Amino acid sequence: MVHHLAPHGVAGIVLANGSMSSITSGEGEIRKRLIEDDLVDCMIALPGQLFYSTQIPVCLWFLAKDRSGGLAAKNKLRDRRGEILFIDARKLGFMADRTHKELDPKNDIKYIVDAYHSWRGEKVDHSSFESGYQDILGFCKSTKLEEVQEHGYVLTPGRYVGAEEVEDDEGSFHEKMQELTKTLAEQMEKSQEMDTEIRKQLARIGYEL
Repeated sequence: MVHHLAPHGVAGIVLANGSMSSITSGEGEIRKRLIEDDLVDCMIALPGQLFYSTQIPVCLWFLAKDRSGGLAAKNKLRDRRGEILFIDARKLGFMADRTHKELDPKNDIKYIVDAYHSWRGEKVDHSSFESGYQDILGFCKSTKLEEVQEHGYVLTPGRYVGAEEVEDDEGSFHEKMQELTKTLAEQMEKSQEMDTEIRKQLARIGYEL
């Protein structure tokens, strides 16, 4: 696919997740060569259950022959040489039915697309990127090739984007514990009432506990 790309061509490829880290059958060397030749523009990890034929998750590779700039839809692209954008979209999507997940076009897909386009230097209207691209913890990160080399040329987005921040839920936890304690007390009281009734009924037929 790289061989057939035009001098300014871009290719989008759907592959199994193993392609991002496998070292068998020469895949590690191929991946290393693609990275060192500065052809990998963006890597996107997708959630599982997107296909009816298989539940395994896949990833998207975006390869670009020339990442020094250029134009896209009349927008001047920035120089992206020496960088790779990682997007972890595994948490996006919704269950359309019991076994099949879908990505919402107006929310999930737009979020992914606008992250990539804004990183390339294009203007987008998404609230997260309308002032320009920025890394979002747990979702996307622009990473230098040196960092990818330090990770052994592994291209798994989750390794680079970090963990999403979790809001302090102490107040909510305290409220939940109070509610659970109250429920437990009620259940224990009912249990004692049932125990007393069982003993009473057994005593009526001549059996004592």
